[in-house]
Amino acid sequence: MSKSEQANAKRNNQRRILNKFVDPPVNLLIKFGFTPNILSFCGFFCSVLVAVLLAGGGLHFPFPIAWIVPFVMFWAGAFDVFDGEVARRTSNISKSGAFLDSNLDRLSDAILVLGLIMGGYFNYVVGFVILFLIIMISYIRSRAENEGIDMKGVGFMERAERLIILWFAFISEFWIFYLSNLLYGTPFTLFFPLFTIAFTGLLLLTVIQRLLFSFKSLSKIETHDKN
Repeated sequence: MSKSEQANAKRNNQRRILNKFVDPPVNLLIKFGFTPNILSFCGFFCSVLVAVLLAGGGLHFPFPIAWIVPFVMFWAGAFDVFDGEVARRTSNISKSGAFLDSNLDRLSDAILVLGLIMGGYFNYVVGFVILFLIIMISYIRSRAENEGIDMKGVGFMERAERLIILWFAFISEFWIFYLSNLLYGTPFTLFFPLFTIAFTGLLLLTVIQRLLFSFKSLSKIETHDKN
C-alpha cells in the first residue's frame, strides 16, 4: 500500500469512528443554529481557559476541582471537530471560514504551550521547540497543498491526535500527582517531563513524515510533467 493509500485509509477509519460519536451533538448544534465560525470561537475560548488554568497550576489543584482542566480540554477538542462537521453537513464550507479556523487553531496551539510554560510543566526552550514543531507540521501541509499535494491524513501527530494525547496526558498527570501524594506523601513529578520527551519526539517524527511525503510527491509530479 502506497503512502497516499495509507493516508486515505487513515482518513476513512477516522471518519467511521468519528461519525459514531459526533452525530447526536452535531445534529443538535445544527438544530439550534450554531454556525461553524461560532463553534471555532467556542473551541478557541476553551483553549484560552485551559491555558489560564494550566498557568495557575490547574493539574495540581485540589482533587474536587482538578478535573476542570481535562474537562475544558475535552470541549476544546470537541469543538475543533464540531465546526468542520457542521460546515460539511450544512454545506456551509467557505474559504473565509477555513482561514478563520486555521488561524484560531494556531493561536490555540500557541496559547496552550504558553500556559504549560507559565505553569512550570516545561521551560521556555522546550516550549519553543514544541511550538516550532507544531507550526512546521501545519506549514508543511499548507505549502505542499499549494503545490497540489493532498496532505490529509499524512503524519502521526495531526491536530486531532495532538489534542487527544494532551487530554490523556492531563488526566494522567492529575491522577499520578494526586495518588502518589496521597499514598507516599510526596507527589511523583517525573511523568510530565517524560511525556514531554515522547510528545516532542512524535512531533519531530510527524515533521519528517510530512517532509518525506512532500518530497516524494513533488518528485513524482516533476517527473510526470517532464514526460
